[in-house]
Amino acid sequence: MVLYKLEDFEPNYRDTLEGQDIKGLGVYTQGNDEKIGTVNDVLVDEEGHFRYLVVDLGFWIFGKKVLLPIGRARIDYNVDRVYTINLTREQAEDLPEFNERQTLDYDYEERVRGVYRKPTDYTLPVEAAAIDPLTPVDPLAPLHATPIYTPDSYTYENEPSLYGLNEQDNQTLKLYEERLIASKRRQKTGEVSIGKRVETDTARVSVPVERERVVIERVTPADAGTAASGRGADFREGEVTRIELHEETPDVRKEAFLREEVRVSKVVDQETVETQETVRREELDVNSGNLPIEER
Repeated sequence: MVLYKLEDFEPNYRDTLEGQDIKGLGVYTQGNDEKIGTVNDVLVDEEGHFRYLVVDLGFWIFGKKVLLPIGRARIDYNVDRVYTINLTREQAEDLPEFNERQTLDYDYEERVRGVYRKPTDYTLPVEAAAIDPLTPVDPLAPLHATPIYTPDSYTYENEPSLYGLNEQDNQTLKLYEERLIASKRRQKTGEVSIGKRVETDTARVSVPVERERVVIERVTPADAGTAASGRGADFREGEVTRIELHEETPDVRKEAFLREEVRVSKVVDQETVETQETVRREELDVNSGNLPIEER
């Protein structure tokens, strides 16, 4: 049988206890109201049933923590107290110390149960108790103070005086169920990086240009053959005229123009995602043998 700390088993256990927290409550002896310690933690089984209160006996025995079976405790939230049932200082001193680093095996629990057991708690012979606690037996058969169990046959239901919530101690048994509470959490799934890069290309442009050239044309004048006067005949050697020639060359420069705009935004797509989880529900299990019982 594996035991868990209450908060490890159910981190939100305060919600199932209607906001009340059993940890930190003072532990008192029933009758004389003597404070013996404080509830340090709660141990539950694999189905979430309370099995032990971890009690720090700082008021009785400094620095010692022990286990108190839930059947030997009465929780009174009206005064924020836990009352122990028939726990004496001598029993507390005999209880094995609880150590969180120690494995809680069957042998350790038997040492704890051995301190709390009373001969009046048992009325079955060893043979019947070891086989089935509900097996009818001969009322004249010899009684044994302590039944004999094995790790494989023992269940907490075998000893209701230690682990049962009984009516005489005015304890209310609450049945709980788990429900799925849907919520959402936002998490990063990735990122998109947007940048620019420069690409080069060879652009071509046609530019019409002009180029000057000299054209020499020889013609026969209309008065060819007419004698020229002395002044008109100008005989010279060397350069007689100069003509400048020009041509155009392409003059290309670059200028940046706006080509297009790129707009970046985010859109949210919605979809419905279905998920499933196993939930637990407590049902009342009444085992009365052949005794009549009335449920209201």
